[in-house]
Amino acid sequence: MEFRDLKRQYQLHKEQIDAAIQEVVDCTHFIMGQQVVSLEKELAQYTDTKYCITCANGTDALQLALMAWEIGKKDAVFVPDFTFFSSGEVVPLTGATPVFVDVDKDTYNISADSLRSAIEYVIQNTDLRPRVVVAVDLFGRPADYQAIRQITDQYGLLLLEDGAQGFGGMADGRKACSFGDISTTSFFPSKPLGCYGDGGAVFTDNEEWAKRLMSLRVHGKGSDKYDNVRIGMNSRLDTIQAAVLLQKTGFLEEELEACGKIAKEYSKRLKDIVKIPADLGSMRSAWAQYTICLKSKEEREQVIAQMRADGIPSAVYYKKPMHRQEAFAENPVDAVPCQNTEYICERCLSLPFHPYLQEAEIEAVCGSLKKAVE
Repeated sequence: MEFRDLKRQYQLHKEQIDAAIQEVVDCTHFIMGQQVVSLEKELAQYTDTKYCITCANGTDALQLALMAWEIGKKDAVFVPDFTFFSSGEVVPLTGATPVFVDVDKDTYNISADSLRSAIEYVIQNTDLRPRVVVAVDLFGRPADYQAIRQITDQYGLLLLEDGAQGFGGMADGRKACSFGDISTTSFFPSKPLGCYGDGGAVFTDNEEWAKRLMSLRVHGKGSDKYDNVRIGMNSRLDTIQAAVLLQKTGFLEEELEACGKIAKEYSKRLKDIVKIPADLGSMRSAWAQYTICLKSKEEREQVIAQMRADGIPSAVYYKKPMHRQEAFAENPVDAVPCQNTEYICERCLSLPFHPYLQEAEIEAVCGSLKKAVE
């Protein structure tokens, strides 16, 4: 059993994907070809944003956003404590200081109450300037943007949506990657919309920022690539990846619908055994992962061992809070309590999940998990 079965997806759509790749090979325009331009237009339309600027990966997308805002020394950037490393990694790369914020115990997304406390702490106890809030659509579920936006408006902060796991999700009638002043996503192969290598994108409605982002991704170029007006990056999406993504957008909605049904099936079978993902209400998750919570770290290890013995893969996202990562050991701000993150890191477990998971496989996963817990 595969944790996220990209082989099945490819076999189902092999003919059209192969043809798209061959078209790029035939024309030999491998960097920033026409498929990249077409993809940016399609993704902007899908998310209902004015501008989509593709780049080399999701981490670069986050860094490009901070660079476009000229975030730097003495700036505080508020980041969820429970997320992938890149959400916080890009902050010191720009010279700014990450401030890690606790998450909601049920949704795993950034806690509005903890965020407000963190901002007040920075204002009252440091010489940092609060500048940006990074809200992550963790495991595919959009963050609580109504609550977050109230806070960013109150304190005059910029909102950066990290939609690396959330592309295709929806809340309040809006698509993920449209909630931030700038939003980003990743096209890593296992993401809801994934390519066959690395890739990312940045979304915004602000024309000035969009122009700056286009410059920054190509060495800070001006009128042409040999006219450099700022320090930038080399972060372009290659044409083959764009060609693959253009094909995948054609069946993205079909996959998202299938994921929703599989998630409901998991939840129905597991609701009385473990803590299942919180009710989405009117939201739609992109279901990058289906993550449960066990009663203890010991129970989680027991479940992992039983599933491994039954030939079933699982994964822990994430074993360690961001503020406990060695890379942030010297971070000047480490005073915001993150008890929920500590609790979740010891108990969370992600199960095999993808649009092509079969009923028999769901039954096998649930049976193994139940056996371990009981």
